[in-house]
Amino acid sequence: MPLPRVLARVNRVATNRIATPVARFLPGAGVVEHRGRRSGRQYRTPVLLFTDGARFRVALTYGTDTDWVRNVRAAGGAVLLTRGRRVPVTDPTIGCDPGAGWAPWPVGAVLRMIDASSYLDCAARRTGAGSSIT
Repeated sequence: MPLPRVLARVNRVATNRIATPVARFLPGAGVVEHRGRRSGRQYRTPVLLFTDGARFRVALTYGTDTDWVRNVRAAGGAVLLTRGRRVPVTDPTIGCDPGAGWAPWPVGAVLRMIDASSYLDCAARRTGAGSSIT
């Protein structure tokens, strides 16, 4: 069972406002920039973010049915803010790994403890011969 929804609401109102400006610079963290499916409004959501080559994996600590995950999947991509860069990503797919083997050891241990086995996997968007990573 991922983290409770009431905690997600508290984070949205308080914690995310503090975490968003710094998460984009921290290792193992990032910010997902996405548009609302109905409102068209731009949102920024801090996340646990890890790379595997040109792929990015986001821990879904609140499960697969959060608004930001649905927005990214409906749009077919988003922009990740990570390590001071803007990285357009595409092909968002949900995966499940109860052992969280894809995450670094300390993070994987916490994900197993809270039973957050789902993740969002995305590919860095490419343009021409080079990457669109800026």
